[in-house]
Amino acid sequence: MESPMFTYDPEMVELIFSYCRNRLAEDPVSLDFTGAASELDAALDGLLTRQGRDAAEVLDRYATQLAPAVISVDSPRFLSFIPAAPTKAALLFDMVVSASSLNGTSWLEAAGAVAAENQVLHLLAETAGLPEGAGGVFVSGGSIGNLSALVVARDQARARSPELAGRRLRFAVSDEAHSSVASSMRIIDVDPFLVPTVDHRFCVESLIAAVAEDPEPETIVAVIATAGTTNAGIVDDLEGIGAFARERDLWFHVDAAYGGAAMFSTSRSHLFEGMRHADSFIVDPHKWLFAPFDCAALLYREPALAARSHTQHTGYLDVIHTESGGWNPTDYAIHLTRRARGLPIWFSLCVYGIDAYTAAVDAGIAIAERAATLIEALEFTELVRPAGLSIVLFRRTGWSEADYDAWSAKLLADQIGFVTPTKFEGETVARFAFLHPEATIEMVAEILDTMA
Repeated sequence: MESPMFTYDPEMVELIFSYCRNRLAEDPVSLDFTGAASELDAALDGLLTRQGRDAAEVLDRYATQLAPAVISVDSPRFLSFIPAAPTKAALLFDMVVSASSLNGTSWLEAAGAVAAENQVLHLLAETAGLPEGAGGVFVSGGSIGNLSALVVARDQARARSPELAGRRLRFAVSDEAHSSVASSMRIIDVDPFLVPTVDHRFCVESLIAAVAEDPEPETIVAVIATAGTTNAGIVDDLEGIGAFARERDLWFHVDAAYGGAAMFSTSRSHLFEGMRHADSFIVDPHKWLFAPFDCAALLYREPALAARSHTQHTGYLDVIHTESGGWNPTDYAIHLTRRARGLPIWFSLCVYGIDAYTAAVDAGIAIAERAATLIEALEFTELVRPAGLSIVLFRRTGWSEADYDAWSAKLLADQIGFVTPTKFEGETVARFAFLHPEATIEMVAEILDTMA
């Protein structure tokens, strides 16, 4: 039976392509975000029916009423959380991936796509200093990447140290680690071994001292460091911690979801030299490597160890392990079916070149430094700490939490910027998170002027 759902409709195609062309051409991208929940309910009312609705009507409702109620993360004025700024090539190729119905689960199904993804993964591994043979997989985000890596860390510890059977395993970590790390440890039933930081940075001296004072150091089987904390952009002592982990035969995992892109920087790459010690690390291209959501790279020094933990065994999957050979992305993380989400960054890297990425990452660092200088020069603002990678924490003297909240809401309502406050050392402060290469110091000055 012929169904309109599977029949090429040139009019619908043109509708969608026209919308995409207009969105891609928007320059600069507006922040948007208008509309209350009641207005959205009204916009959706009557669209979902038994018989279906005209595509033009549905798209118009989305374009005029729903899309404006979504903040555009790729706007250069989006300076909260960790923004995103996918390249035009990456966005276009994401459309190719969607239109091609690619299932990037196995080599048998998607060898061409997997090979292209692996080219990017090998670049990341090489840049981090991992040895030849390192590899991994693209997953949906840093949380799944961290969880998948820590599963392998736990399993390897149990395999290497059977004498620890029945005892609680612990992973050394600082309280500055991303929330997904604590969540992952709860899920896999291991305990955190909390190490105090020095000015919010996890350093090897603190780790050595903490381990020396612990009555059960043999149960500490892994160390987790952060390469670019989300709140302040701080890079842990990767070299010192990594060398300690290697010496003690501890699994060393680096959460570089946000900051790992700065491995490509001309001015900050030295901070990441200790990545070469990592047994596993993550970096999110959908953050500072200019890929569309959702895309996180998970790398292993020895991928075969990950495959022991993650390969799924069942009758209908035997064929991908016995006949296809090659590289099965499903074997390296907690997933089975997966989108070939690494292809957009692969296409973009091939089109623009690595040097263009280096320049774009450097731009984020440079605007953060310029913003910090401007903040210091104003009478009513002051830096909380020096800029960390592309993040700047600052305060408006005399303001309360309510002042920051009201200021942030008005900034967005006036479409000047999206800047949300954060907590640092118990104090509510303002925070710039720069990433988009087209963010300018004029935008920053405009935003700061609203604090006067």
